[in-house]
Amino acid sequence: MTSPKDPKTYKQPGLLLALTPVVLTLLVLAVQLFYFGDFTPHIPLAIGLAITALVGVKLGFRWKQIEEGVFHVIHVSLPSVSVLICVGMIIGVWIASGTVPTLIYYGLTILSPTIFLAAAMLLCSFVSLALGTSWGTVGTVGLALMGIGAGFDIPMYWTAGAVVSGAFFGDKVSPLSDTTNLAPAVTGTDVFSHIKNMMPTTIPAMLIAFAIYLGAGFTLIDDNSASFDRIDAITAALQANFTISAWLLLPAVLVIVLAVKRMPPIPSLFAGALAGAVTAMVVQGVGVHDVLTYANSGYSIDSGVAAIDSLLNRGGIQSMMWTISLVLIALGFGGALEKTGCLEAIIRAIMTKVSSFAGLQTSAVLTSVSTNLVAGDPYLSIALPGRMYAPTYRGMGYSTLNLSRAIEEGGTLISPLIPWNAGGAFVISALALGIADGNVENLLYIPLAFACWLSPVIGLIYAQTGLFSPRASEEERQLWKEQGEAIATDLGAAAGMTATNAAPAPRAS
Repeated sequence: MTSPKDPKTYKQPGLLLALTPVVLTLLVLAVQLFYFGDFTPHIPLAIGLAITALVGVKLGFRWKQIEEGVFHVIHVSLPSVSVLICVGMIIGVWIASGTVPTLIYYGLTILSPTIFLAAAMLLCSFVSLALGTSWGTVGTVGLALMGIGAGFDIPMYWTAGAVVSGAFFGDKVSPLSDTTNLAPAVTGTDVFSHIKNMMPTTIPAMLIAFAIYLGAGFTLIDDNSASFDRIDAITAALQANFTISAWLLLPAVLVIVLAVKRMPPIPSLFAGALAGAVTAMVVQGVGVHDVLTYANSGYSIDSGVAAIDSLLNRGGIQSMMWTISLVLIALGFGGALEKTGCLEAIIRAIMTKVSSFAGLQTSAVLTSVSTNLVAGDPYLSIALPGRMYAPTYRGMGYSTLNLSRAIEEGGTLISPLIPWNAGGAFVISALALGIADGNVENLLYIPLAFACWLSPVIGLIYAQTGLFSPRASEEERQLWKEQGEAIATDLGAAAGMTATNAAPAPRAS
């Protein structure tokens, strides 16, 4: 009986056939987003999954095989879905506990509107570096910063851009981050060498972004124009509805401490939710059933101040279901594209046109960006190009640290800039940008997340000039040789075992 994974049961797609599900899905998505003005990409991506399945059937796949590919990618990304659930709980419970209101209160009373955007980026960078999760940073500290920005009457998209820049950059260089560990793992390097090699793009991008946010604060925001009456109304409403105290920041401190001690993110976030629940009951006098309701359905308040109500009426597991459903569908689409060989065929077609290091590095970055755009999965956008391009870097004599940097920047940093990607969908949901409700202007956070797109652009400049593009060291070449010998030995042993099982080996005469 033929195994469902037997490669002889299906054909490899040509470039035209491989592009068919990608192009058709993008067309359906464009109609949904721009013609109908409906910013819910779920159904177009589901249609894309169905089109990919039809292509797979044409190639000789059975549905069971395609289903395995879909569920494999979903399974790999389930920890991220679990993070979404934990963040949903934290948002609802930390609002009820007074943690988020305290952050907003102190932010409004301490920070100056002119330095707010630059400070927001730096704060999110530090927290994300400590936590190792951009999503956890966006959903907690990022939410509080959105409230502070609203109090200063700063447009939401400017604040969101600064939050995303900081949170995803901290994630990119944190040794606790899953993507920061995935990129070197699939390219055969170590995580600390990978982080060190990202500094030439990380530092300039952060400095440029910091300067832009600081300049925007001084040119676009006038301290005198920030309504003191508005700020006084918000802080008074917070004091009227919550006990405000620095002690209420302890749940956030707990999560950071656990992360620094290298506890896994899901237990750390859940511990933060429990600490917030206890704080809500002890300090704010919230009942047990109310806490459970806030964790599931989100916090609810009617303070009489519109800015407070619009910001704090949110959170809970159910608030994440729009994002989770989108993530699962996008992952399924990406899994189907990978299983049927469509993504591999497209990448191989690109690789045949590459003849220089500059072209190779550019292709690696753009492949990660394109995979993010089409498959909607930051993990797939790192893993697939990392596996495919590594042999070509070795063949050219360049360190695969160049590749790990390229896929990290095209994968991790571009993810939040694509609304139907897992990262973008989470940002839109957690920061309440209201894209699905027609607040399309809030999509301006995408170009305003300067650090996220500046880093790969700087990397592409290095590729063209040869700067910070290391060739393989002797140690790295020796490692490649050892890995190649190990693979050859394993293959030889497997072949010998197969021959032994098939028939006895002839004796020497």
